[in-house]
Amino acid sequence: MPVPGPGINWRKSSYSGAQSNCVEVAGLMPVHGSGLDWHKSSHSGAQSECVEMASGVSGAVPVRDSKDPDGPVLLFPADAWTSFLVGVKGGEFPAG
Repeated sequence: MPVPGPGINWRKSSYSGAQSNCVEVAGLMPVHGSGLDWHKSSHSGAQSECVEMASGVSGAVPVRDSKDPDGPVLLFPADAWTSFLVGVKGGEFPAG
């Protein structure tokens, strides 16, 4: 279920059609993400080209590109992010 909030525009892929079981994304202006505690996977090591996530947003998970910390932030519903991580850990998204 999308997290309500002013200025948050949730959207899903146009390929989803009428399906309701989809991951939705929302843009979060960088100024809203500046006070968050950002971290990346411990598997990233010293690499600087990573996806970072933050906690502290009720019901949602902010995600950004570590190469562009002042750039856009995506805000995922917490349950969708959890499902994504379960899929990654379960091998649903094999590395190309």
